[in-house]
This record gives sequence, structure tokens and C-alpha cells, in this order.
Amino acid sequence: MKINKFLQNVNWVRAVLLACFVLVQSGHVWSQPNTMKSHKENSQLVRDLSGFDWTMKMMLPGEGIKKGLNNLPPEDIETLVWNYAQVPGDVYTDLWKAGVIEDPYFGRNSVKAQWVQQYEWWYTTQFNVTEEIKDQVVKLVFEGVDYGCEVWLNGHYLGKHEGAFSSFSFDINHALRISNKFLASKNMLVVKLDTPPQVNALVAGKKTPWFGDYWRDLIPFGIYRPVKIISTGKLRFDDVYAKTKINKDGSADVDLELTIENTTKDVKKMNFETTLKGHNFESKEINVSFENSIAPGIHKIIKRVHVDKPELWFPWDLGKPNLYKASISLKEGKVNHDFNQTVFGIREVTSKWNPGFKKDVDVSFPRSTYINDKFHFIRSACWGGPPDIFVGRTSIAEYKELIRLAKEANMNNIRIFGWHPPEIPEFYQLCDEAGLTVWQDMIPMGTGNIPSEENKLADILNEAARVIKERRNHPSLIMMEGGEEMLLRTRDAKFGREFLERLGDTLQAYANLPYVPDSPLTCEVSQEAGFKPKEAVHALRYFYEMGEWLHEDWLQTLDFPIVPEFAITSVPSVESLEKFIPKNEMWPPGLSWGHHWADLTHLRMQNWDVFGDEKLGSLEEFVNASQDAQGIIFQNGIEYFRRHKPSLSGIALCHFITYWPDMKWGIVDNYQKPKNSYFFVKKAYQPVLVNFDFKKRRWSTKEEFKGGIWVINDLYESYESCEVKFTIKNDAGVVLENKTYKVGKITENSAKKFIDISANVLSKVDKKFFVELELTDKKGVVISKNDYFFLIGDQQKATAEFKVQKGERVKIESKYGYGNYYRFFDDVTRENGKDYESETQIPRASGYELKVKK
Repeated sequence: MKINKFLQNVNWVRAVLLACFVLVQSGHVWSQPNTMKSHKENSQLVRDLSGFDWTMKMMLPGEGIKKGLNNLPPEDIETLVWNYAQVPGDVYTDLWKAGVIEDPYFGRNSVKAQWVQQYEWWYTTQFNVTEEIKDQVVKLVFEGVDYGCEVWLNGHYLGKHEGAFSSFSFDINHALRISNKFLASKNMLVVKLDTPPQVNALVAGKKTPWFGDYWRDLIPFGIYRPVKIISTGKLRFDDVYAKTKINKDGSADVDLELTIENTTKDVKKMNFETTLKGHNFESKEINVSFENSIAPGIHKIIKRVHVDKPELWFPWDLGKPNLYKASISLKEGKVNHDFNQTVFGIREVTSKWNPGFKKDVDVSFPRSTYINDKFHFIRSACWGGPPDIFVGRTSIAEYKELIRLAKEANMNNIRIFGWHPPEIPEFYQLCDEAGLTVWQDMIPMGTGNIPSEENKLADILNEAARVIKERRNHPSLIMMEGGEEMLLRTRDAKFGREFLERLGDTLQAYANLPYVPDSPLTCEVSQEAGFKPKEAVHALRYFYEMGEWLHEDWLQTLDFPIVPEFAITSVPSVESLEKFIPKNEMWPPGLSWGHHWADLTHLRMQNWDVFGDEKLGSLEEFVNASQDAQGIIFQNGIEYFRRHKPSLSGIALCHFITYWPDMKWGIVDNYQKPKNSYFFVKKAYQPVLVNFDFKKRRWSTKEEFKGGIWVINDLYESYESCEVKFTIKNDAGVVLENKTYKVGKITENSAKKFIDISANVLSKVDKKFFVELELTDKKGVVISKNDYFFLIGDQQKATAEFKVQKGERVKIESKYGYGNYYRFFDDVTRENGKDYESETQIPRASGYELKVKK
């Protein structure tokens, strides 16, 4: 059917006007799609310009405008010969796909691409508009550009924007070219990406930090979120917030906070038609209609919708993640101006003080999280994302897989900390649906050295406001933080604290969620700022002071209410290594290992701590040992912390993933492949966990083996007449002890020691022995299984030897610095009589080649 004939036969006038918007891209005609389902007879119109119909061009800073790129003729095909590009995406990925640069993830290619950030990059796309847009307001929306840009449409300057996390838009009616002729209807959208900032402190909170010990100096930038054209009537929604409250009688109220913009000069009497119903469950539909007069400008209207018997949103281990959908039409008589659909959950998040820690003596903030009055013990990991720092390499499929893996590992929370950006909407949607909560530093404040000028501080706070407003409808978001180790680095403790408190006031003005200013708040500057000595712990000292303690001895020094970071490193699988390490540098480790942040001395020492052996016999042996060591240290640490429940209320490992292929913190590598350590974490994060409390891992054959059997239950479900089967095996798998103990009732939301173990069987062990636990209920159903291995040795002698290794490590690091990976390569540093004389040489990590098994 022809468009004009269709228009003559449509009775719904507003629907006709909205349906008239037709776009053409790449020479193909596209009817404007109804991308949102109709609410009764009408819908908002959205055209997503995402895809490969973009091209890009490099220019020296300031030269693009001088050369006239902002005035490209809309009818022309000049941009056809530019490099192709994808939106959403990033500059580096577009250049890599075009063959301009080598894969920055591979080897040390990232240093070869540093020139890219010294140029401005021009992006263009073309489309056609063939029908009139009378009585409509057409808006061009950029959901996210990293970092600064300017925009033109058909030579009309629309404006500029700075800030990686906030969306921005332009009304474009005046700039659109509209015709039923092909060339006259052609439109040219031009975006100039500025060179990215070079000093993070100057853009703190508005751009992701590009430094830290898991990245190299290559500053990401690009149009990293969709660009859309949205057509509405003269009145439109600016924001919709579903603010929920649970009443004492079990009912709930949903306050729909509707921010409306009237773009006309007249007061308009508007009808609001609202439907509320279950999104992922069946429910009775609630319909609410009301009228309101809207004056010119932007105004907020609040309409309360009462729900008698709400289906609450819970994390997956406390209940069901029930979601509601509100559909709202904004109408003037029979003419629909705009439409909105918002998915949200009804839940209430509160905080309570952790028992055992004195308010304003030990701690300043409650750190126990309750969701709908149920204690939510946080089993988490720092996200470490986005999945790729070059977002053009990321897909929604990867997000889905990573969220699946997180839940499968028994996590009930993901922490986004201040070195990484707030995530895209799909991330939160997936967490909402999976029942995973999100604990988030709302904007990345990975530096304490922020601007002091009031106008620049206001920019940071405004960015934070935009970030929380876009994400506050997601019930998965349950905790806000202001900084990440920010006070570790700030030069002025008082100023740092005052800013973080202002940031909290800004965030809580938009979302009623718990807020903590910074993490961990236990450093010297934090104490100077007035915070208390037991606020939280970043459990990193074992790693950064490697050799000071065997890991189980170090764990016993920790007593805090929450653990926002617990960090151990490992190496990805050989299969994954082959994707980013050159073949001739694979083993023994070459320079690319260091470039990808392999802490080669620390990895050897971790292996020695766990196995009593550095495990350097082959690449496969070393890789697998590093992953097992990471997993075992994580397991032992997680179990130690969980035994302190409820005094301790949450753990976040550092990390779940990392955003490029590296040798660092993640338990899932950059190719979405779980490491061995992932499975140790999965075991330690069982909601109901039978576990063994021990004080050391090295035992003499003359000693009596001792420990205690505990059961931790994070569920609100009890288990009756339970039993624990306890087994000890030697090196050969021979059972040395096999006993079953009655433990009776496992109560809900509990952590309890049940049995003290003492076994005199180690004389039958050679080098190591194994412990297995199995918890069953009254029907014999297995509730939880666990296992460990221990070494035959002397704990005190091992500690002394570990300290000697630390001395050697510190001696080298003090000479070259921790971040300088040249320290691992004598050829490069010209140590021990070696020299790097020619590129025909392949420098190898010192100490590795001598221990390869023949």
C-alpha cells in the first residue's frame, strides 16, 4: 500500500502524523517502524541509527572545521570513500577493522596505536526524510559519547557535549531536509569527536579512568551508545520514575514521577492513560486515567498507583525477581503526543548496623543490606567491565553470557567500582531479570585529585545526577558508593570528604538507596577526614605485600564489617593466551606477558604458597596452577569471611572479569572462558555451605589434624535432621578417616560451628592429603559438598622461606617500580650480564627458563 493512500484511510489522526516519518539509509527506503508496542491505538516513533551505515575520517585537531567537514553536502557521496565505522562502537575498533592499526589487544600493539588519541575523528551517516512532520517534534538523541563532541545536521550546528555517561539531545525540526524527491530528502549527520582528555583528574567522574594496574596508556573514545531519532507530539516525556513504597499492611504504592516538557507557548490540558501489570509474571491489569494542565516548559507530575497485593522483587536466593511494567500515554483529546513504557520492581532496600562494631567508634555507616526486611548477605565480585574497554568489540550476547556465569557461580550481587563506568541499560535489565543485585560507585572516581573550582564540581555532580536518573528504575541497583580508594589519593582530606558528602546528597535526592562515600575508608587520609578504623577492608595486602604471610595466616588478621575488594591474580587458559600473546613469546614468558600485567614474581610465589612448588615445568602446568592457586585462596578467604556472618555482611572479589585480555584479577577471562578459579568460587559461594575451619595448611606427619565443621545458610529456609559426612584421604586416595556426624537443624539465615575435628592419621600421608565434606538433609538429599587439600610441611619454616622470597621481590621492585614489567627481563634491564642487542632476540622472564622440565 502506498503511504499517501494509507494516510487517507487512517482514522486515528495522531497515529497518522507519527507514522509519516520515513527514513532512507544507504539508498534503501525504510518505513519508520513502530519500535514500541502500541498503548491502545498509538505509540512513540523511534528510529535507531545504530549499525554500519557510518563512515569516519581522521583530521588534525581544529582542521576539520577549517576544511569544511561540518558543511558536507547532504546529497553527495563523498563519505562513501571514508573508512567504514559502527555505532555504537569506538575509534580503535573501527580503525582495527579498517586495517589502519593492528589489533591493540594482541602482544604490545596497543603502544603502536597511541597516535590515534592525538587526532580528532569525524563520523557521518546519511538518511532521507520523505514525509512532512507537521505537529511533531523530532529529537536527535545521543545516549552516550566518550568524551567530547560537536554535532551538525545538514550544516546546521546543533551543539557540543562533554561527559561520557550522560545522554544529550537536540530538536532537529529546523535542520531536517524533507522532500518526496530522493536527493532533496537526503540528510547528512556529522559528529566531530574531540581528542580525548589526557589528565583523568581534570575529568574525574565524567570519564572512566584509563590507568591502574590492568591497562596501558591508550585512552578509549567513541560514540559508544546508540544514536536515535525520536518523533513525538508537542508535549513529551522527559523522564519517568516509578518510585515504590511497601506499606505496613503489605500493600504497595507506586508513585509515578512524570517529567513532562511542553514545547508550545500554550497551557495544554492533557489526559494520562496508565496501565500497570506484571512484566515477567501474570497479574491483574491496573488502569489509571487522570487529567492535568501542563504549562509551557518542563514540569513534574506525581501520580500514585496503589497495588493491593504486590509481587515483590527479590534477589534470586531470597525470592523471585518479579518485575512490573508501566505503560503511559500522554494525550490531548484523541491525539497522542507521547508514549512511555517503564519496567521496574517493587522492593525496599534498607541498611542496618553490623553487630560487633560500635557506631562512631569502629564504623560510621551501617553496612548490612536488607531487601524487603530480609538480610541480603552479599556474595559478589567486582564487575571489572565493560566486557571490552573497546566497546565496539562487545555485544549484548556477551553481557547475557557473563550475567549467566555470575549467577551460576552462586553470586547474588555484582559490584561496579570506581575504576569502571556505569553500565549500559541492558546490563541492569539482565540483572533485574536474573535477580542479581548491583552495588555501584555511581560515577568512576578512581582519583582523589579532582578540580576545586565550583563550576567543575557542579559538572561532576550533574553527571552523577544523570547517571542515577537513568538507572534508578532498576530494582537490581541496591547500594550506591561515591568513590573507590578516592581518599587514598586526595591531597586534602577535608575537601575530599565534603565533596563525597555532596555527591551522596545529589544521588539520594534522586533515589532512596543506601550510600557510602568511599571504599575502604580505612587509610591514613580517611582517618584524617574523620572516618573510623573498621569501616571496610580492601583485602589486597596479601597480594601487594606478597611473602609477608602465607595466605591463611593473613586472613586471620582481618576483622571488618564488609569486604569491597578481595584480590588474587591468575593467567588465562592456554587457548585464550594464544589469542593475544605472540607464539614466540608464549613460554617461557616474553615481554607481552608483562605488557598484559602478568605479575610474574607474584604468580610464582602464589603457586609456592598453595602448592609448595612454583609449578614451572611447562606452560600448561604453570597456567593451571595459577588458576587453582587463585581459586583456593579465594575459596579459603570467602569461607573465612562467611563464618563471620552477621558481623560481616558482604564480600566482593576483585574481579569477575577484566576489560581486556590480561594476566590479572578476573575469574572469567576476556573471551568469556571461566578459569579454574571460577569453580572454586562457585563452590565457596553456595548459598548453603558446609565448610571446614582450619588455622594452617601445612602439617607435620606427627601432628593431630584439627579443625571445625561449620554450616552457613544464606537462605530463608531451614533444614531438619541434617548430617555431615567427613572424609580424609591421603596422596594415593586411600581413605584414612570416614565419619558421619549428626548436626540436627540448619536454621535459616545462619552461620554456625557444629563439630570440632581431631584426627590422628597424618603418619600415613606422604606430601599432601584431602578433606571432603557432604551435608545431607533428613531425606538424604545432598544440600552442600566441599573439599580441600593440605600439605605436609612446617608452617613456621614455610613462613620464613616466604619472607626470604619477599625480600628478593622487594629488592627488585624498589629498583624498577611495581608497574615496570622490564624488571622481569634481564635482557632488557642488562642485569646478570645479559643485554638486549637485537630484535632477533626474544627476551624471556628471568628464572623461568632455568626451571623448565626437560
